[in-house]
Amino acid sequence: MSTIVFIDTRGERLPKSAQEAVTCASQLAGEPVTAVTFGEAQGLEALGANGAKKVIVARSVKAVDSQQLTKLVCDVAAAEGATTIVCVHDATGKTVAPRVAARLKAGLVAGATGMPEGNRFKRNVFSGKARAHVEVTSPVKVISLSPNSIAIAAGGGSATVEEFTGDLGAARIAVKEVRKAGTGIPLPEAEIVVSAGRGMKGPEHWAPVEELAQLLGGATACSRPVADMHWRPHHEHVGQTGVAIRPNCYIAIGISGAIQHLAGVNQSKVIAVINKDPEAPFFKAADYGILGDAFEVLPKLIEAAKKLNAER
Repeated sequence: MSTIVFIDTRGERLPKSAQEAVTCASQLAGEPVTAVTFGEAQGLEALGANGAKKVIVARSVKAVDSQQLTKLVCDVAAAEGATTIVCVHDATGKTVAPRVAARLKAGLVAGATGMPEGNRFKRNVFSGKARAHVEVTSPVKVISLSPNSIAIAAGGGSATVEEFTGDLGAARIAVKEVRKAGTGIPLPEAEIVVSAGRGMKGPEHWAPVEELAQLLGGATACSRPVADMHWRPHHEHVGQTGVAIRPNCYIAIGISGAIQHLAGVNQSKVIAVINKDPEAPFFKAADYGILGDAFEVLPKLIEAAKKLNAER
């Protein structure tokens, strides 16, 4: 009996969510685990600090081909005698985890939000309006962990890296072109997100939003109307129809807080809202609220952030 963890290294680096998944798997197992990944990522030995003893990488897989990746995970699980498979609840994990569970006749916890209490995992349901407690009783378990759900273990040690040599079959997906959505911290991994909406009155007023995010070491985001009007790129759109995030702090500037937006950000640990409309629905969901004009409040926040950074 052992535990393995499947991670998507995004082709070139180790995302925070992958380190969290390895930490979760090693804590569930009570010992170092085997990690499984694909592509051309380098520096995989560093996963030893998060609890991996070994990393098996399929260099031949060049794209997120769910059938190839499902076979990869199942083959490694069989070789390792794994009864628990952990992965990240991201775009890749959402595709692979259910297939692995079906093939192994395993119970699945999709989107766990932390370590289990006893044998029960917590996960959010109904767009974050409720929380379910899920207990898996099958001999084999598959758990996908929501990003930013647990603290990363940072110990010593280095993992060994092995090449996967099995046959994964022919790829059904070929990558013709890669266009990076942007530089900086990916939204699902950001611990602080500074987001703005139509209250900013136009794309030419976005510089203070970006400056505040940079000073706080966070990422910028926006509401759907802003992305639809092409004020900001669509990859910054957070909400039910955009990117769902779970940062430690979410700062919403000039966003009313419609239910579709809240569905994608209401799992943030702290929500701070700046809005001049006292009836804005976002105030009801916020931990902190500032009733005021964003163009007056933002410069004061930027000044405070600069002072804080200078004192560090």
